[in-house]
Amino acid sequence: MTQQDTASRILDTAQELFATHGFTETSLRSITSHAGVNLAAVNYHFGSKKELIQAVFARFLNPFCQLLDRELDVLTTENDGQAQLEQVLAVLAKTMLVGVHDSSSGNRLSLFLKLLGLAYTQSQGHLKKFLRTNYHHTYKRFISAIQLSRPDISPNDLFWRIHFAIGATIFTLSNIETLRAMALNDTRVDNHISQIVQMLLPFIVAGVDHE
Repeated sequence: MTQQDTASRILDTAQELFATHGFTETSLRSITSHAGVNLAAVNYHFGSKKELIQAVFARFLNPFCQLLDRELDVLTTENDGQAQLEQVLAVLAKTMLVGVHDSSSGNRLSLFLKLLGLAYTQSQGHLKKFLRTNYHHTYKRFISAIQLSRPDISPNDLFWRIHFAIGATIFTLSNIETLRAMALNDTRVDNHISQIVQMLLPFIVAGVDHE
């Protein structure tokens, strides 16, 4: 196994265990045992558990934010800097499907949203600092695009509406396979993830945009 293969196996295992059990509850020993590597390999590639957690997020967020920045550039150019709210949120939905979702494995987007939910709910000061240092620029660009689309919404109202939207998105997409199975059982419709995102989008738009 090459060093790159070893690092990838550690990341694959860590993201699965973190998403399933949480950051605090997942030990390095558990990760090394499931990955079939020794602790020295984790220390060599990542240095510490904190840095491993950060590497897991970087694995998702680096390509995601690069693509989102490009999509926001296009959106800004095409709309003279002031796109409609639905257009801004549609760009985010597209970026999630293209930049995160992996149709071959089916669970990459779910993992990403589970980890993002944990970043909100579990006390990991180093992670919050890491996310703020590396991805705050893209986040602020996205929020600014929303603010420009609805300048009449107060900052306080917009803060809560955005976080209500984040909550609905994380719940839905982090449990996507369970919900798909429930829908199939109840309605006999097997919804593809892209269809679910397209159904979620107008719900989110209405929640943020309501008078």
